[in-house]
Amino acid sequence: MFRTLRRARPVAPTLPPWLAHALSAQRGPVPWSAVIRGALAGGPLLLAAMLAGRAPLGVVAAIAAMLAGINDRPGSRRTSVRRIGVPALAGAVGLLVGTYSGERLDGVPLTLVLTGLGLVAGGFSALGTVASGAGTQLLVTTAVGAGMPLPGPAWQSAPAFLAGAGWLLVLRLVLPTPGSLAGDSRLAFRFDGERAAVAAIYDAVAALLDAAGTEHAVARRAALTAALDQAQDALTGPRLRRQASSAAERRLHAQYAAALPLGEAATALAWAERPLPARAGEGPRRLAAAVRGNTPAGPLPAPSRTEPALRALDDALLHAAEAFDRGGGRDLHTRRRSFVSLVRTVLGAGGREYGLRAGLCFGASAAVAQALHHGPWHGAHQHWYWLPATAVFLVKPDLGPLASRVLCRAAGTVLGALLFAGVAAVLPRPEGLVVLVAVCGALVPVAARHFAAQTAVVTVLVLALIMVAGEPQASVSRIGETLLACAIVLVVGHLPMPGQRGGRVRTRTEAADAAAHAYLAHVLSESDDRATRWTLRREAYRTLAEARAAIALAAAELPALARHSEGADEVAAVLERLVDTTTACAVHLDDTGRLTPRHTERLAGLRSELAARRGHVALRDPAPSLAG
Repeated sequence: MFRTLRRARPVAPTLPPWLAHALSAQRGPVPWSAVIRGALAGGPLLLAAMLAGRAPLGVVAAIAAMLAGINDRPGSRRTSVRRIGVPALAGAVGLLVGTYSGERLDGVPLTLVLTGLGLVAGGFSALGTVASGAGTQLLVTTAVGAGMPLPGPAWQSAPAFLAGAGWLLVLRLVLPTPGSLAGDSRLAFRFDGERAAVAAIYDAVAALLDAAGTEHAVARRAALTAALDQAQDALTGPRLRRQASSAAERRLHAQYAAALPLGEAATALAWAERPLPARAGEGPRRLAAAVRGNTPAGPLPAPSRTEPALRALDDALLHAAEAFDRGGGRDLHTRRRSFVSLVRTVLGAGGREYGLRAGLCFGASAAVAQALHHGPWHGAHQHWYWLPATAVFLVKPDLGPLASRVLCRAAGTVLGALLFAGVAAVLPRPEGLVVLVAVCGALVPVAARHFAAQTAVVTVLVLALIMVAGEPQASVSRIGETLLACAIVLVVGHLPMPGQRGGRVRTRTEAADAAAHAYLAHVLSESDDRATRWTLRREAYRTLAEARAAIALAAAELPALARHSEGADEVAAVLERLVDTTTACAVHLDDTGRLTPRHTERLAGLRSELAARRGHVALRDPAPSLAG
């Protein structure tokens, strides 16, 4: 007999994490609503200002609209008020501080002020996404206000900035999403973001049930957590009244609350690692369709009650059908962070490291820019503020790995500057530049899928605004300043720092550890307070997702930074299994009042494994009763 010899397939080389991250891009449908808003924001504002003879103020308003467009992410309208509005307010404050500081301070005092502001803004950025956006705009506009020549009194720039961001926010609030008016009652499109987010929960529950007993169950459970987080954020945005003010909104709150026991039962079924009948996911899918269509739940599949988790699933489906009809839910199962906890986050290890990194990079780039601006070898360069403003977008740890962002920023800037140099040579002025600003504003939401693409679009937009303001073509200068900022951030960002590095990952992992044990303690106490249990469960999964995101970003840094977070991923994986097991225990206790040997053995094993791994990433021990 002869054996057929097969030629071995060549093994593709594995890219280093920082390079793989730089080459990866987000996927998804084109956000046409955001594209329309971007086209109607900066360009029209600039045109109106030019017709009124106030082109410089139009440039400020267009810059604000551009920054607001970067923060214009998918979600509910209520969430967009905080996501766009808070950074815009911080940007206006930064513009005032920068303008007055630039007028009254020389190079060294101005650099010290910018460095101190970077330390403060960096520390506050550790509070979350909105705080990070506010910190970014505060630093960027401070640098722009200090270095960009603006005619007229300094106080005029802040209202112009707020007008630009406010105009895009108004567009976000009043323009309906394409297709959202079909079949809805009058003004119901206001809640299309909330409706889509709640429907995504039921779809994620169905997907998790379909994946039970397969290798995809862990990823589907993570997707369910993400859907719950997004819906919770969409429904808990700023409001004029404490409670939902309309029947449509109250119904959405009830539909969200009804999804929590469904998610709990689905997690318990996935934890059991046994395949389920295909019809198990049919009920949640029908509920998802009902949420999207704003219709009654309708008939649901016949129940299957052969085990505790299936009985919990069927009870949750029945409860959801009733909640869809009543629509009286209020509790979103969130816990407000106290002022003390916010201060601890800012002053803790994560906030200190974040602030120190941002402050040093912002201050170092400002110092180099001032030296070049006032040095005889560089001449009176008017765009020195590009250096610190560019450094801000590069150094923020929550925006991506440092090396990846530097590479994408450099590539995007070179591409954008070359494109603008070619386009500017043939465009009529100023009307052609206004059209270019409108086109770039429309492209910002699409380009947000990759940092290099977004940088290229923003570079073209900024260079067009500079020419509208009456300054000469600055493509070559923009490339040089950006490459210099990239070099500064790479060097300063990898310098040895006082204290233990990896503080952001450690802080997030400690928060997930504490939330997981608080949830476990409540379940083991056999309390009948399900509202508190669901609040603790939501907090456990949310903090765990935040820790996972921070760990993934840290792992994609260059080895000099990535090594400080080694071992955190294994701790997060154990915490994930612990929270899943706790959920399975809660469902089983509801049905039988006692745990099986499998539940207790799994809990004991996970707690022992967690105690063994905790020391590898220097995590604090939780409550003594739960440490063993």
